[in-house]
Amino acid sequence: MRPPPRPSSARAPASLREPRMQPMKPSAMSKRKLRESSGESAECISQVQKILRERFCHHCAAGKLFGMEQQYRHLLELLKRTTVHGESNSALVIGPRGSGKSALLNHVLKDLREVEQVRENLLEVHLNGLLQTNDNVALKEITRQLQLENVVGDKVFGSFAENLAFLLEALRKGDRTSSCPILFVLDEFDLFVHHKNQSLLYNLFDISQTAQTPVTVIGLTCRQDILELLEKRVKSRFSHRQIYLMNSFDFKQYMKIFKKQLSLPAEFPDESFAQKWNNNVQHLSEDKTVQGVLQNLFQHTKDLRSLHSLLMLASSAVTVHHPLLTAADLQEASRQHSTDSKANIVHGLSVLEICLIIAMKHLNEVYDGEPFNFQMVYNEFQKFIQRKAHSMYNFEKPVVMKAFEHLLQLELVQPLERPSARAQREFLLLKLLLDSSQIMEALQVYPNCPTDVKQWATSSLSWL
Repeated sequence: MRPPPRPSSARAPASLREPRMQPMKPSAMSKRKLRESSGESAECISQVQKILRERFCHHCAAGKLFGMEQQYRHLLELLKRTTVHGESNSALVIGPRGSGKSALLNHVLKDLREVEQVRENLLEVHLNGLLQTNDNVALKEITRQLQLENVVGDKVFGSFAENLAFLLEALRKGDRTSSCPILFVLDEFDLFVHHKNQSLLYNLFDISQTAQTPVTVIGLTCRQDILELLEKRVKSRFSHRQIYLMNSFDFKQYMKIFKKQLSLPAEFPDESFAQKWNNNVQHLSEDKTVQGVLQNLFQHTKDLRSLHSLLMLASSAVTVHHPLLTAADLQEASRQHSTDSKANIVHGLSVLEICLIIAMKHLNEVYDGEPFNFQMVYNEFQKFIQRKAHSMYNFEKPVVMKAFEHLLQLELVQPLERPSARAQREFLLLKLLLDSSQIMEALQVYPNCPTDVKQWATSSLSWL
């Protein structure tokens, strides 16, 4: 009897079986492609951050100038007369802080250095009124930048003018030609006015009027009344060329500046990413939230450095996993940018110190901002304690004095004059460096602030 046939489900011989489908695993090639793509995106983000940092954090000469094309042409022509034709000149670039004085000068110098004749001959001396606080320090810095330390050696000169004349003569007798032009840039020009007899300014303007050595003196200042501060002999030797910079653009132009400053250049290595980034910037400029953030900043200040600071904070949020800016990034950057540093200090104070600040706030309101002393603050604090039935805020006077001295150390309170050794600390006249709005905003976010303290702060008059 033959055995029954096998059911169809029986296993077939190995040679006849179809190969079993194995679960798909990422191949080594796909893994490599994934790593390469993530590496390329990381490289893109790195390039973006580098470009934006250079644009926002430095007076980058490769960036764009906004609204100062006429001033640019004026200054460029002035320096060309010195570097190419050997004329001596002097000029002042005047404008508020952040108006682009340094950026303008850097652009002009960059374009001048591209001319071969200028690049080989032009000598630059950069001085800053914050660093060179007197003529001797300035002269040492001039000597260092002109690389004439070995020539001067231990020589003794009778006056500043003799020393400067010797330096210029040494340049003429050295390897350089006698017509080698020199550019003196005086940043914070108004601080040089306070030097003794204004000798530095007098001698620099004086040599800029002689035909022996082509010299141009460019001063950068934010003082509109700078000419009134100059002595008559200095003013007579100044050419009275003044280049004014004013942020005169409206909000539409401000939005265009916002887009240009955030956009990536056409030569960016990854064209597709650059296009995606620039399209995102265009969408941001049309977003109502972003326009509101920029409108608030524009109404506060037209200073482009403030805009750069805001954009720098926003662009720091860009990562490989968050490659494009969003309106939320700009909102958070605006919040950080407008944070009050002194109000932040208040957040870390003790309740006793908060009470002393509120007492000073009430004294300012009652006496119309007149100075006060510790004893007045302590009396105001005692009124508040007596008003309350419990004594949780009742501290000994030395403890209150210690807390008050801590406020002095934090520079939230400032003495009107330098305290003498014999003066009693309780009666030293002081003023509060916080206004009422700063105190109230700080109290709103102060952690676990007692209700009665908040009520005391919001009361319109001091406790009677």
